[in-house]
Formats: sequence, C-alpha cells, structure tokens
Amino acid sequence: MNKDRMEGNWLQFKGKVKEQWGKLTDDDLDVIAGKRDQLLGRIQERHGLSKEEAERQVNDWKDRNPTDFFERY
Repeated sequence: MNKDRMEGNWLQFKGKVKEQWGKLTDDDLDVIAGKRDQLLGRIQERHGLSKEEAERQVNDWKDRNPTDFFERY
C-alpha cells in the first residue's frame, strides 16, 4: 500500500478513535499515527487507565468497529 493511501486511511480511522476517546487531542493522534502501542499509551495517559483496561477498551472497540488497520501497518 502506498504512503498516500495509508495516510488517507489513517485520517478516517482517526475520526473514529477520537469519537471513542474524546480526551485524545489532535496532537495525540498525530503522535499515534496509526501505531497501536502509541494509541494504548495515549489512552492510558489521557483517560487515567491501566494498561490492561486500555487494552480491553481498544479490543472491545475494535470488535465493534471491524478493521484490519493495525494489522496492515
């Protein structure tokens, strides 16, 4: 997949992430840039969650919003 398409997919994905975890800022999302480990860390930090709880929320969210985004990048 080329870089332009990957960036376009991230922009769409980013909106869905922000809907779920509203305390994440645009700057947070720019840092995350599609990386799952970065997403988990920022969710923990901004929402005051344990690593396990952040992981649970991301997995639950992913189950409700099927995507292979993290697997592709």
